[in-house]
Amino acid sequence: MAEQRTPSTLFRLDGSISARTYTAIAIAMFVLVGVVWWAIAASGIVKPIFLPSPGAVAGRLAEQVANGQLMDDIGVSVLRILGAFLVSAALALPLGLLMGRIRFFEALFVPITEFIRYMPVVAFTPLTIVWVGVGELQKLVLIFIGTFFALLLMIMDNVHRTPREYVESGRTFGMSETRILWRIVLRAAFPTIWDSFRLALGWCWTWLVLGELLTAGSGLGFRITLAQRFLDTELIFGYILVLGLLGLITDQVMRLAGRLMFTYAK
Repeated sequence: MAEQRTPSTLFRLDGSISARTYTAIAIAMFVLVGVVWWAIAASGIVKPIFLPSPGAVAGRLAEQVANGQLMDDIGVSVLRILGAFLVSAALALPLGLLMGRIRFFEALFVPITEFIRYMPVVAFTPLTIVWVGVGELQKLVLIFIGTFFALLLMIMDNVHRTPREYVESGRTFGMSETRILWRIVLRAAFPTIWDSFRLALGWCWTWLVLGELLTAGSGLGFRITLAQRFLDTELIFGYILVLGLLGLITDQVMRLAGRLMFTYAK
C-alpha cells in the first residue's frame, strides 16, 4: 500500500500559516499584478488612453497630492461614508438584536426588509434626488439605503446564532428578558456583529461612488466623472486605486479593532 503524502500546510484544507507568510503572499500578489500591468502597458498592445502605465498614473496622482485636490476629495468622501455608516449601524444594531431573538419583531420586520433589500439601489437615485435634492443629504440617503437593510439582516442572523443555553443561563440567575438580551446575547454576538459592520463599511464605498458619480460636486467619485469627460484615464485609474486602498485600510483597521476589543471570543 502506497504511503499517503501529507500536503504542505500552505495547501492543506483548513491549514494554518504564520502572519508573516500570509503578508508575504499578499504583497507578492500585489507586486505580480503591478508587473503584469506595467508589462502590458509597456508592450504597446493597448493604447495609453485605455491602459496608462503605472508610472503615468503615479505621476498624475502626485500632481493631485501637490495641488491638494486628492486630500480634499478623500476628506469629503470619508465624511460622507462615516455619516451614513454610523446612522445605519446605530439603527440596525438594536433592531437586529430584537429581530434575532424575539419572534414578534422578526415577523414584523424581516419580510419588509427582505423586500426592500432586493430592490436595486441605483433605482433609488432618481427618487432620492426628488426627495432631498442633490445636496449632501442625497448621498447619505443613497448610502444608507444600500447599507442598512442588508446590515440589519446580517445582525439579526448574528444574534440568532447565539446559543440558546446562554439565554437559559440568564433566566436561571433571575435576569430579566431585557437584561439577558443586552448583557448576554449582545455580548456573545458582538464579535460577529463587528464583522458585519466591517463588511457593511466596505459596501459604503460602492454606494458612495454611485452617489458621487451622478450628483456630487466634490469627492472621489465626482473627480472620476470629471476625468471621464476629458478622457483623463490616468486620473481615473489613479482614483480607482485610491478607492481600493482606502477600502483595504478601513477593512484592516476594523479587523485589528475587532481583535483588540473581543479578546474574550478567541
